Amino acid sequence: MPELKDIATQIRRDIVRMVHAVQSGHPGGSLGCTDYFTALFFKVMEHRPEPFDMDGKDQDLFFLSNGHISPVYYSALAHSGYFPKAELATFRKLNSRLQGHPTTHEHLPGVRIASGSLGQGMSVALGAALSKKLNKDSKLVYSLHGDGELEEGQNWEAIMFAAHHKVDNLIATVDYNGQQIDGPTDKVMSLGDLGAKFTSFGWVVLNLDKGNDVDEVVATLEKAKSLTGKGQPIVIIMKTGMGKGVDFMEGSHEWHGIAPNDEQLAKALAQLPETLGDY
Repeated sequence: MPELKDIATQIRRDIVRMVHAVQSGHPGGSLGCTDYFTALFFKVMEHRPEPFDMDGKDQDLFFLSNGHISPVYYSALAHSGYFPKAELATFRKLNSRLQGHPTTHEHLPGVRIASGSLGQGMSVALGAALSKKLNKDSKLVYSLHGDGELEEGQNWEAIMFAAHHKVDNLIATVDYNGQQIDGPTDKVMSLGDLGAKFTSFGWVVLNLDKGNDVDEVVATLEKAKSLTGKGQPIVIIMKTGMGKGVDFMEGSHEWHGIAPNDEQLAKALAQLPETLGDY
């Protein structure tokens, strides 16, 4: 298998190309979460791309809650073997299976829920985790959430539910980049001490300060795995940089949902060498 850093570089390259081609999409959060997707899909998670099974019995499951970062999700799925990489060229086009927000009615392998309506992914992940317990399935459920997304109240109902029901086969990760579509989260709606909040709700909290270091992400996910089955759900608070990997996009909420122009694409690709072959 290629080195994880090479995979991450190619995924970032895919992201900017996909968004540029249709002049729409969400590059900022996608770039910031690339190292997480790389670590999860290519190292940590036990999953079977073929044949794809919606039930996911006897394999780990992943649920993306902040569905607008679909470019990174689609690229990770394609490079994992869920569908041909060439299909990335259809992103956000008419009749494509690769919609702006992941959906299920197109039957895209790897996608088990429609996401994009923020705040719902935690509830779905909990349902899947409880189903695995009922089915005596020892595999795990992973989920990813945006920090701004935690302003949605449904999250906190689910967070309370998870601890009460001892859903200890769930590893949730919060992409803590400090940015959302309207600006810095601290200005829009401060999250306060997020770790203390999860702790008070009865979760085990792991802090990942280097969410854009793929090796650190792998190590933290592996630590989280070692803590499962002990009666508490687990959350990783993962600090990332929005737009990571493209210098002029980094750290700015302005790149949450806009596409680079031709000149900006060229600058971005110059920083992201082709490592695994372009689609």
